[in-house]
Amino acid sequence: MSPEFAVEIGQQALWVATLLAGPILLAALITGVLVGMFQAATQINEQTMSFVPKLGVLVLVLFMLSPWMIAVLTDFAESLFFNIPQWVS
Repeated sequence: MSPEFAVEIGQQALWVATLLAGPILLAALITGVLVGMFQAATQINEQTMSFVPKLGVLVLVLFMLSPWMIAVLTDFAESLFFNIPQWVS
């Protein structure tokens, strides 16, 4: 296994991780900004006011996107396992 090949596999793994984490982080960011704007407008400084909506949105996003996330992760793992004989020889 050459160093270039190891770097390529690492890049693919980082891309898959970015694909999986991106929607979750984006949903948390948008929810946090909206709740922050609401808190600033109403001058409500309650900590749970920002935590509970983010948690709810994250659970909803995970519930909706989990089939896609599992498919992406499974495809990546299958490509790794099926290509092992080519890499060894």
